[in-house]
Amino acid sequence: MQAVVGGPPCQAFSQVRNHARLIDDPRNSLYREFVRSISLLEPPVFLMENVPGLDQMGIRRQVLQDLSLRGAYRVNVQLLDAADFGVPQTRKRIVFIGIHESLGIEPPVIQGTYAVSALQLTRRNGARPTHYEIIEQRRAGEAPYMERLLDPTDASIVTAEQALGDLVSLRAGERRETLELSSLDEPRSRYQTVLREGAAFLANTSVPRINKDTLLRLAGVPHGGNFRDLSPELLSRYITGELWGPHNGSGRLGRKHFYAYRKLHPHFWSWTLNTKADSVYHYDGQRCLSVREFARLQSFPDRFVFTTDPRPGMLLGRIDGGAAHSRYRQVGNAVPPLLARAIAGALNVVLIRTGLRTG
Repeated sequence: MQAVVGGPPCQAFSQVRNHARLIDDPRNSLYREFVRSISLLEPPVFLMENVPGLDQMGIRRQVLQDLSLRGAYRVNVQLLDAADFGVPQTRKRIVFIGIHESLGIEPPVIQGTYAVSALQLTRRNGARPTHYEIIEQRRAGEAPYMERLLDPTDASIVTAEQALGDLVSLRAGERRETLELSSLDEPRSRYQTVLREGAAFLANTSVPRINKDTLLRLAGVPHGGNFRDLSPELLSRYITGELWGPHNGSGRLGRKHFYAYRKLHPHFWSWTLNTKADSVYHYDGQRCLSVREFARLQSFPDRFVFTTDPRPGMLLGRIDGGAAHSRYRQVGNAVPPLLARAIAGALNVVLIRTGLRTG
């Protein structure tokens, strides 16, 4: 046993108060099982990843104490952003790495590009129409992040357009689950070229329909914009009279829409995806994204196919929302592969250094 890796959910972390112990809460049974597994297996190296909310309210100290197993392990913690590891999406994860005390070395520090701390998408209100600019904050001696960001041959910092630019032919309402690679544009970036490797065809390319009200709102949102950029007339609940969704009685959009209508900026990475198709909209296509485009923004290679049980109706474990929602959920809940590779690489260096694994 060389390593134990896991991401146990900690459903009760936000309710921890005073001297309450995270590991004692019955809702955190999988977290408790992870700690127990380390104690039983005594691996030389372990990794636990989780959502950044786990870093709130003093929980970090509790987790470090639990995972150290009374000094048997040296444990460090890092907050990582996937966009610093070549993923075209900001997605934060907190990572705990433990090294057995007998190895006599400190846990590795995982190094990314640090582009997230140097580049920022900023809203400019002084001119009309409202627009968003990329601002670089660089100290003397630092790398020119803006040049790397906009360079399609540099796959270490990737924009939405560099990830999705060869899929611009997809259209809202098209129910085509597969496409031949020969029907697509040529790759427009190093990132697209790499992700296409090994794919015989492109799967999960169906795009959801979009209603007329949403089309009007998206037309009023600039690249990189969101709900805040909508004019007063576009805040009406039903603009065209086409009824959709539950009515909240106010005649206006409800609070749940405050983070909606987020349009990608072609020259910046994406917001964090969730499990729904409309968590972000295309930068030019006035449409939602396909599951394949979700996968591109998560850094899944094109050879991955996301599928569901083809049998109709409710099955054991099936979630509401149908097969399409299940596929978005699979991608949206995942850890980006490029981030996982960077973490695994750091662990591999430790194993090689200690002679537990050969190069």
